[in-house]
Amino acid sequence: MSTEELLTQSYDYTLPPELIASSPVYPRDSAKLLVYDRQTDTLTHTTFRHLLEHLPECDVFLNDTRVIKARIFGQKASGGKVELLFNKALDAYRALVMIRGRVREGTQLFFDKGLVATVEALNDDGSRIVTFAQESTPVRFETLVTLLDEIGHIPLPPYMQREDREEDERDYQTLFAKEAGAVAAPTASLHFTPELFEALKASHPTHTLTLHVGAGTFKPVEAEHILDHPMHSEYFHIPKSAAAVLDSDTPLLAVGTTVTRTIEYYARTGKTEGECDLFLNPHNPPRRVTHLLTNFHLPKSTLIMLVSAFVGREKTLELYKEAIDRQYRFFSYGDAMLIL
Repeated sequence: MSTEELLTQSYDYTLPPELIASSPVYPRDSAKLLVYDRQTDTLTHTTFRHLLEHLPECDVFLNDTRVIKARIFGQKASGGKVELLFNKALDAYRALVMIRGRVREGTQLFFDKGLVATVEALNDDGSRIVTFAQESTPVRFETLVTLLDEIGHIPLPPYMQREDREEDERDYQTLFAKEAGAVAAPTASLHFTPELFEALKASHPTHTLTLHVGAGTFKPVEAEHILDHPMHSEYFHIPKSAAAVLDSDTPLLAVGTTVTRTIEYYARTGKTEGECDLFLNPHNPPRRVTHLLTNFHLPKSTLIMLVSAFVGREKTLELYKEAIDRQYRFFSYGDAMLIL
């Protein structure tokens, strides 16, 4: 394998800004779908509603995480405005967050509904550890989620460069979202309409697992060599029934990169719950996932490196160029690719 595979710069590509999708297409299954068959080295251009026509016999795995309204706006005791982005729960009471506005340990931030965040620690990477309280009573994560649903905003990816709208509450959530905790949607699943999802379940055994997607998914790889990148970790849980399928040799379709990482972490560790920090790339290819359904990802991101783990870096860039030439829409609200 060439040293180029190890250089972050080798995963760069030029994307015309107008191809960044800031809203989805309707109906959702009218999104474009690029199908790439590795066995025959052929690609097909179609739409997502024709997904099942291209899907071989396999078990399908989906991520049932639910995006929470993780962005909240408040103020300091001084009256200065502040923005907090919940990233993930560290335990029942402590949370890892990002804060826009200068804070110190002990700083208190005040939000609607009497919610108060106290800064407990400042991390070197810019993140902060906070605890929440309401009327001096500590707030557990389960209660915090309910409060965020009332006062918070859907945390759209920064590249959309717009504020969230009411329709994002529906659009940036999968049909089967259940377990609250993500700050980004498992976007490959956003293309399903209720009708197509029912058809999928009728034709293929489907299973869910949970990985709470964190803000780290958007963090660009800044190290010169990809293996020097400090991979973020995200909480995951795999039900026993799903683990039993993973222990078999049945072919698997992972719907999205989050599902892929969770399955591959299990394949390496046997753990069904914990923190997943697996970095898939051409030097660490998949062992268990047979097929991948995914969107088109940011240049020099861990996600385009994950795709390269399936088809190689050169082929990935070739497929991305083809998608750009054919005016595919990119990123979270964009079009999809199926790798067979």
